[in-house]
Amino acid sequence: MNQEKDILLKISDFVVEFRTETGTKQAINHLDLAIHKGESLGLVGESGAGKTTTALGILRLLPKHSAKIKSGIIEFHGQDMAKMSEKRLMEIRGDKISMIFQNPLTSLNPVFTVGEQIAMVLRKHKKLNSRQAMEEAGKLMETVGIAKERIRDYPHQFSGGMRQRIGIAAALACSPELLIADEPTTALDVTIQAQILELMKSLQSQYNTSLLMITHNLGIISELCKNVAVMYAGTIIEYGTVKEVFSNPMHPYTKGLLGAIPSLDDHKDRLVAIPGEVANPYHLPEGCSFHPRCGCKCEECMKVPPEMVEINDSHFVACWACREGK
Repeated sequence: MNQEKDILLKISDFVVEFRTETGTKQAINHLDLAIHKGESLGLVGESGAGKTTTALGILRLLPKHSAKIKSGIIEFHGQDMAKMSEKRLMEIRGDKISMIFQNPLTSLNPVFTVGEQIAMVLRKHKKLNSRQAMEEAGKLMETVGIAKERIRDYPHQFSGGMRQRIGIAAALACSPELLIADEPTTALDVTIQAQILELMKSLQSQYNTSLLMITHNLGIISELCKNVAVMYAGTIIEYGTVKEVFSNPMHPYTKGLLGAIPSLDDHKDRLVAIPGEVANPYHLPEGCSFHPRCGCKCEECMKVPPEMVEINDSHFVACWACREGK
């Protein structure tokens, strides 16, 4: 979608299925996505769109007993992570690519002190001894606003916001090139959310880390990200700069998402809701997955999945109605 030379991570034709008792669930469907060096990219969509599955798929952390990567390439620095050995993947996880998980309570191990959990990452990837790793862990805690004197406290002794800060410290321990944040503020109150977002913004600037921010909150995307990818039924349907996509949405689904947000400047009596139900991942419709809910659909929409087309240098959309003559 942009210049190839600066691409850090490139996902091509990525397909993931889940085997369940009720059938095969199509979680990711021929997804294409690129993240550039130093880029902050927001991945937005409704619950069930496949955002978290995409993140876990990048790191090959999907449950092996039920998930299957059917096809696709996950290139990191030109190397396909989809074909890497587990040993090589473990070298990359936590070092080159780190992840902040959604729930700060369950993402930390309750039987280890927070200092030990941060130091563990440093001992593995930076080859520091125990004393050096604990000293560095204390510095990282101070970086995220927690006194280093609390290094020997356990996760249950911290609030939700402080636990998330510890998760961020652990994720940034090795100065990763790519940070994946999966709904990092969902479990937090509004005031703490703002603090965490401000912290992530300053740390990303400090470390020049590429960021993949996964959320359903468009406000967070506008605050933290330069670019945005809109996801529906396991695939990207619109991509561009936040300014371009939010001011001039092209896909009917993106228009629906933005139309459902209340605004102090808008005097509408009612918000605009997207009609119908989210596409059933067990039985996705032919053609464009959004066409059963779309008021702009044409005959092609019901037969052939649309390819991504360029609106301008900073805006792309996968929609038959946006092509010339439609």
